[in-house]
Amino acid sequence: MLFSEITKVKLIEEPTALETMERLQKHLGCASVYVKRDDCMTLGMGGNKVRSLEYWMGEAQRINADVIVVAGAPVSNQCRLAAAAAAKLGIKCLVLHSSEPGAKIEGNLLLNYLLGAEVRFIGAVDEVRRKEIALEEIFKLKAAGHTPYLIGDPIVGAMGYLSCALELHEQAKLKNAGIKHVFLPGSMGTTEAGFILGNKMLGYPFEIHLISVEYSISELGNRIEEICTNTSKHWGFNFNPLSWNKNVHIYDQYLGGGYDIPTEKSLEAISLAASLEGFFLEN
Repeated sequence: MLFSEITKVKLIEEPTALETMERLQKHLGCASVYVKRDDCMTLGMGGNKVRSLEYWMGEAQRINADVIVVAGAPVSNQCRLAAAAAAKLGIKCLVLHSSEPGAKIEGNLLLNYLLGAEVRFIGAVDEVRRKEIALEEIFKLKAAGHTPYLIGDPIVGAMGYLSCALELHEQAKLKNAGIKHVFLPGSMGTTEAGFILGNKMLGYPFEIHLISVEYSISELGNRIEEICTNTSKHWGFNFNPLSWNKNVHIYDQYLGGGYDIPTEKSLEAISLAASLEGFFLEN
């Protein structure tokens, strides 16, 4: 079994569906449009982070962790899905939200509570300070006799979408779909780097288009290159870091006002996908 030496827990019924969007492609007047339905996973309402969590939780189990720590904004899907994975596997979950407590408990924040996670608000800190606080909590938990695991290591998490690239390629062949272009949101780089590594292992069958939702082209590219290089070194893959961006295209002209701030075009796309296909996009 491929990558059988890498610790992983099963959280996904594979493969996730590869669905054609016939009404959308007709409306757009383009070639076949497919959606890889990773939003329809059974765990915690699904989402791309479940694939990384199979490997993160695998590492947590490998060290016999009794608590996982995850940090992010109250809207974070990663926090919600980490809490769901912890509930599924019977491990305590501490969620650190980089905000002040809000007036309402709703959305992913509400789901975190329902999933039994301990939720703490650490103030509106930036990404660097948020990680520092998370590491401080790890230290405190160890001092109290716990074995904690911090969710988010990109070297481990990238394996989720490396495997997904292989899965998608096999599905496309079975369906005779002829998929040539794959579009992914570009954010922290873990998902993107994993898919890029998988594409390289397959011999570059896909042109990969990354639509940045947070960073400039150069910053996102630097993040991805670092994760590709470190992941390859850690797991012993044969990888030339100079080739990471082969068949990769990054776009930052759709950022608008910044992360989690919808643009007029993004709202139009959300409405179009929903009204034509019953498919919900995020802004």
